[in-house]
Amino acid sequence: MNAGVTGISIVSPRTCFLPFADDPVKVRRMTENTFLLCPEWLICVDAGNRVLQQHCVVVEGDHISAIEPHADALRQWPDATVIDLSGHALMPGLVNAHTHMAMNLMRGFADDLPLMTWLNDHIWPAEGKFVDRQFVADGTRLAIAESLRGGTTCFNDMYFFPDLVAETATAAGIRASIGLIALDFPTVWASGPDEYIEKGLQLHAQLANSPLLSCMFAPHAPYTVSAEPLTRIRELSEAHGIGVHMHVHETAAEVSQFVEQHGVRPLARLAELGLLNRDFAAVHMTQLTDEEIALVAKSGCSVLHCPESNLKLASGVAPVADLLAADVNVAIGTDGAASNNDLDMFGEMRSAAFIAKSSTADAAALNAAQVLRMGTINGARALGMGDITGSIEVGKQADLVAVDFDKPELQPVFNPVSHLIYSANRADVNHVWVAGRQVVEKGELLTLDKRELVANAKQWAAKMAGNT
Repeated sequence: MNAGVTGISIVSPRTCFLPFADDPVKVRRMTENTFLLCPEWLICVDAGNRVLQQHCVVVEGDHISAIEPHADALRQWPDATVIDLSGHALMPGLVNAHTHMAMNLMRGFADDLPLMTWLNDHIWPAEGKFVDRQFVADGTRLAIAESLRGGTTCFNDMYFFPDLVAETATAAGIRASIGLIALDFPTVWASGPDEYIEKGLQLHAQLANSPLLSCMFAPHAPYTVSAEPLTRIRELSEAHGIGVHMHVHETAAEVSQFVEQHGVRPLARLAELGLLNRDFAAVHMTQLTDEEIALVAKSGCSVLHCPESNLKLASGVAPVADLLAADVNVAIGTDGAASNNDLDMFGEMRSAAFIAKSSTADAAALNAAQVLRMGTINGARALGMGDITGSIEVGKQADLVAVDFDKPELQPVFNPVSHLIYSANRADVNHVWVAGRQVVEKGELLTLDKRELVANAKQWAAKMAGNT
């Protein structure tokens, strides 16, 4: 029986223990790079939230071509490479729906401060001094390494030099939504709204045929991007099919100040400008009235929930249970390492579950299956990638993560989905594939040099500490 998004459906294989002769199956032709992943538990995160036992995922090239019981898969693809994942759960790659990758070089740079003090007195001045192309390249590589080792196969970025973020992501073999940042004021990336937008359109055109990359417009926030450029972004979003990703209603003070200046709440201003639709992803959303939740639900836009950053900056708590009850697509992001201070999606999912339960005084709020969807398929849908990644289904890209449950601290296993959210952590990630390419093997990076990353980060720390 399928249990929908509030539960799981555990399915045992029909034929995996039967003799081969009792269940004849045609031998399949295979491509040169066909391989079988054979875990103990296959956590699909599909429409029925199926958990399959003793099933194999057949990967041909960059995509999933079949899901079969072990015996059937071995019989049909007798010459394929078989990867034994006994004791492992195989899950979709995690989707970090909102982050600022290069800010990994600011991890711990300015802690224990409210948002506006953190931004105005520390982060923005530091960015003015240190952010250049090398900073973004080194910081993004550091963040990608952390992400891949923690089971994240796709991220949605918002930062300067997005062309370099795209180049770095491609080289490392990770999937990404590249934020086409926009602000009213000049930065190292552009002189003003017109240049931000034009550079963004150029990059979108350059990435049109990329197998791993897509783009979203990324105006920073309603208080840093005015109505005129937002109107142009909305027009271009509609004309070119580019989504929009923006910080919205992050703190009560931000909302109050906007009302004083403009006479309306930020979300209402975005609605007036026509931005609220299925292609819009609103980050944070900790300050929402019942009427605003209804507006978000009616518009079809997604909410990108960053629980740990919101906790650390004392920004507030997004009403996730109410948003889900209104059928809003809610995904999870880590925010940047400067405000979190990590890109740990396992920790983020667990925090999201606990916050929802505590804030609603309801232990059943945001169960394990729901929060896993928020960290995978909901994020993919928010980024316009729901048909590509976020679940283990035939035809989708092979973005897959093997989590090792065969450890004393992870025994016994009664419910593998519950285990992923409440027991396992990113250190339990053993293998990672993106588009069928293995990028992590036995916890080790295959596309990045860990020693080089650490050395570069130490050099940047010394430079920044000596100039502040």
